[in-house]
This record gives sequence, structure tokens and C-alpha cells, in this order.
Amino acid sequence: MSSMISVEDFDTQVVRWLEDHRSVAPRDYGAILPPDLVAPGQAWQRAIFEAGFAGIHWPVEAGGQGLTPAHTGVWIRACAHAQVPPFLNMVGNVLTAGALLTFGTPVQQREHLPSILDGSQVWCQLFSEPNAGSDLAGLSTRAVLDGQQWTVDGQKVWCSNGRVADRGILLARTDGTAKPHRGISFFLVDMHAPGVTARALRQMNGGTDFDEVFFDAVRIDADQMVGPIHEGWSVAMGALTNERGYIGASGISMQRRLDAMIAHSEALDVVELDALMALWIRGTALWAMGQRQGPVASVLASIAKLGTTELMFDSAVFRSATQGADAMLSGPVTDGLLSAPGARIAGGTSQIQRNIIAERILGLPK
Repeated sequence: MSSMISVEDFDTQVVRWLEDHRSVAPRDYGAILPPDLVAPGQAWQRAIFEAGFAGIHWPVEAGGQGLTPAHTGVWIRACAHAQVPPFLNMVGNVLTAGALLTFGTPVQQREHLPSILDGSQVWCQLFSEPNAGSDLAGLSTRAVLDGQQWTVDGQKVWCSNGRVADRGILLARTDGTAKPHRGISFFLVDMHAPGVTARALRQMNGGTDFDEVFFDAVRIDADQMVGPIHEGWSVAMGALTNERGYIGASGISMQRRLDAMIAHSEALDVVELDALMALWIRGTALWAMGQRQGPVASVLASIAKLGTTELMFDSAVFRSATQGADAMLSGPVTDGLLSAPGARIAGGTSQIQRNIIAERILGLPK
């Protein structure tokens, strides 16, 4: 694919290809790959790769297409409109890849990026802990250097794809005397290594999309640390900013749900219609704000993330409230309500997003 192709021509190519291939894609599962869709997800990623739509803005020398973030934005939006996954999963194709492209060594890039591009390996994120969720800097998993290897002990929680992952990105404390945000390092870990145990967590919606992962004297080669020692916080924050830049695509699916609600609003009373229109206006405003931000993620992505997840929650409550007694039964509306609180947690909690907005955008004191 030529690096000189315009965004407009690229858009045309993308739309045409998705029209021809969307029938073989798995359902649009979003950022988290469901454990039962690993094989279809990997096949879809392989098809994306072979068509030249994987690693769109990655450098050519890293296996990418050498285009721009604007071209990637075209792909993400087109996939949202076509209701197909834009990649295998967020952790591998955005977080891990972003960390490797920015902080990884050439050897690390050659070792791991190809399998991310073609979907042959599934990645998971090992950041949060039972006592370090929103306060990620409070993590206690430790890595101790022993010769040319690190020994890791600890526990991670709310890990997506832990049971099915081949590799993971891990934050562990490497200096227990440093300030909370210091003394943390960023590792690439083999999820099949001795001492790694993943157990499913059952959510209140009945699903088991997340896991808790235990590390018992797990050995990691020293060359699997990404970025400088004790500087893993900066590596992780760079990766998470990239993640929030992709969350804006969820506004398209949200707008679709709101439009569907409006299309079936005949049975609503005046008060309910007023509440529905307020939700629709919020969704439209978030979509417009996402268009203004452009393709490059920044701290402004925290506004989009907070607004979108809070809108998803309020919309789920609204749909349940207007469903009547049927909302107490099983079904998509009830499932949506039970799943809605998770949106306030995944990708950075709403509380943390408010802190980022207050401190980094509004300039308020901590």
C-alpha cells in the first residue's frame, strides 16, 4: 500500500473492502476479545493483515503500512459503521504495539510486532491488582533481579484475555523504596511460563470475560523489560493514552443505539421523551467533540472516555426503566444494565478521568 495514498482514497478502499468481507467477520465484540471468539478473532486479524489494513500508521520497517494516524482513524470509524472488530484486541494491537513502537528495542520489535500484526499471538494486560485498581501506583507485585532474569511474585485482577493469552504486558515494582509512581517497570511476560496461573472471574451479568492472574516465582528474561528500569509508569501511561484515543469509536455504536431508541419512542410519555432527547444530545455532542480532536490521542481523550462511558451507563439505566417489568427478565436490555458499571471501570475509571481533566486540562490543584 502506497504511503502517498490520500485519506479520502484510503477511505474508499476501506469501505469497499469491508463491504466485501464483513460477512466473514466475527460480531463486533469491541476492545475485549471474548474467550469463545479467539479463533474467529485471529482469523479476522489475519484477513485484515493480508489485506494491508493492519498496522496502518506503523513504520514500514516495523511491518506497518507507513501511513498516518488519520488513516488509522478512517479504518476505526469504518469498522464501527460496519459493526466489525477493527483488530483482534485492544491490548495487543494498541497498548502493546504502542509501547513497543515508542519504547521497545529493535530486537523486541522484531520479536513481537509481527505476531501482533497477523494475530498469531493474543496479548493481555496485567496492570490492576486487588488493592491497586484506580490507584495503579499502589501496585505491590514485585520483580527482583537475579542475574539475567527477573523473578516476579504477586497477583493481578480484572485481566481481559488472561486465560487465552500467549503474552502479557506487566507492571511490577522493581524499587520498593521509590515514590509510588517511580520504581515500577514494564515487562513482557510469557503467559505459558511456569508459575503463571489464570482463573476466571464471574461478573454479575453472568459472564467470565475477566481473570485474576497469579505469579509465583515467575522468571522473566532481563531483555523483556520495555523502557528504562523503574520508568514503567511512563511507558504504561503512554500506552493508556493511546487506548483512550480509540474509545471515541464507541461513540458511533452509542449513537446507533440512541437513534434506534428514538425510532421506537412512540410508547414513551413526555417525561421519558425529554430524558431520551437529553441522552441523544449528549451522544451527538460527544461524537462532534471526537471529530474535533482528530486522530492523535491526548489528555483530551479523557473527556471523551468519561463522557462516553457515563452516557453508556445512563442509557442502559434509561432503557431498563422504560422496559417496564420485562427489564427484570433476562434479555439484551437487562444484560446491558448489568454490564454498564464495567464501562466506568475499564480503560481507566471515571474517577481517575475526572482527576486527569481537573489537573491536566483545567489546571486545578491535586
